Amino acid sequence: MAKTQDRKHRIVVLGGGPGGYEAALAGAQLGADVTLIERAGVGGATVLTDVVPSKSLIATAGGVQAVRDAGRLGVQTFVPGGDGKPVRPETTVNLAAVNKRLLAMAGAQSIDMLHSLEEAGVRVVQGQGRLDGVNAVVVSTGHEGGGTDFDRVEADTIVVAVGASPRELESAMPDGERILNWKQLYDLQAIPEHLIVVGSGVTGAEFANAYRTLGSEVTLVSSREQVLPGEDPDAAAVIEREFTKLGMNVMSKSRATSVTRTDEGVLVELEDGRTVEGSHCLMAVGSVPNTAGLGLRAAGVELTDSGHIRVNKVARTRVPSIYAAGDCTDFFPLASVASMQGRTAIMHALGDFVRPIDLRNVAANVFTYPEIATVGWNERSLADNSDLAKAVSHTIPLNTNPRAKMIGLADGFVKLFAWQASGTVIGGVIVGHRASELIFPLALAVEHRLTVDQVASAFAVYPSMTGAITDAARAMHRSAQ
Repeated sequence: MAKTQDRKHRIVVLGGGPGGYEAALAGAQLGADVTLIERAGVGGATVLTDVVPSKSLIATAGGVQAVRDAGRLGVQTFVPGGDGKPVRPETTVNLAAVNKRLLAMAGAQSIDMLHSLEEAGVRVVQGQGRLDGVNAVVVSTGHEGGGTDFDRVEADTIVVAVGASPRELESAMPDGERILNWKQLYDLQAIPEHLIVVGSGVTGAEFANAYRTLGSEVTLVSSREQVLPGEDPDAAAVIEREFTKLGMNVMSKSRATSVTRTDEGVLVELEDGRTVEGSHCLMAVGSVPNTAGLGLRAAGVELTDSGHIRVNKVARTRVPSIYAAGDCTDFFPLASVASMQGRTAIMHALGDFVRPIDLRNVAANVFTYPEIATVGWNERSLADNSDLAKAVSHTIPLNTNPRAKMIGLADGFVKLFAWQASGTVIGGVIVGHRASELIFPLALAVEHRLTVDQVASAFAVYPSMTGAITDAARAMHRSAQ
């Protein structure tokens, strides 16, 4: 009797964001039969309405800031006035053109990702998927899943990567015109006259910074004592100082209770009875996972009270055939982590070598101006684990760095953390221009458990911002012995 060929491992991925995209690619590369189901477009919210367009908007604001700061470097731009004398021109921003570019770029990125999946042999289905037990997914092609069931896809492994959506409050419901969530900002045709941002976490701080730089009057309503409460306190203090220099009104320890429309704009009411009036309001009060109605509980998947999927360090749920990745999980809401979760899930499911994800090694960035980049342990996590006395740290102010002086960077720093006994680098914080690019050497040091002496022995270009990293490591040589 002829030997029959073993059938391919069947993988179904729900959601085409970073986690789902990487899971699908990894599955195809390892020879599996992969189906990816996405209702909006490959790349998901990350590409279409979140990370890609928002960071592009922030980059535009950075360009505006660079033009305004050019005078500090001796660069002067003038046009002749009516009397022939030079007049410095104003910097203006065409927000409608900016948003059109951002959305077109996001759409093009989505198409590129779709082509990559198709070339890899992934079957891409546009529609809404839901679990039908632990080994099948039912797909609907109607709007928001309201159509007729299109297909029932059998699966040996299911990866749920459906992402999250902006959190909405009943007392401040977005209307897409004056009261907005971050997905609706790209419909604006002109710079808001006065933008009130409710929420001072990463999203709120980034957009507040960007729109103030673009020309809006901005009021940032923060329920906490300091903006960016989840970040290194020294780093957050730098950003708050920069916000004040920009002329932003930062209202600390001020909790918003409602946002309503007025004839002219919006009215934000605060818990202490005060009110703030503006032309527009951005609600940046967190996100909620898109896990409702997917049949997860019926399949035995454990969810948190907030609706996030509980996963372990290889992205698997408590159901062996079901994995999850990205913002819909209870792990770490970063696109880079979602991608790693997607790859890890498939490698584990197919029996390939896999290294469990260690959140201590994750590099993250806040795209304000200047940026905040972090990796590994910090003062808060060390204190929470009673390890603060076992660690040492050193901070190098960037205003002493020659490269920072050349580009006119006046505020920022590099901070390293290491175990006192061994000198092993366990974390770092960088506040500065393009900190997101500078953090990688520290991410490598944390990932590979390098010591401060090993970091210090590497050659940094002179002059360079990375020189501040080796300077900090060199200064820790004696204290890390």
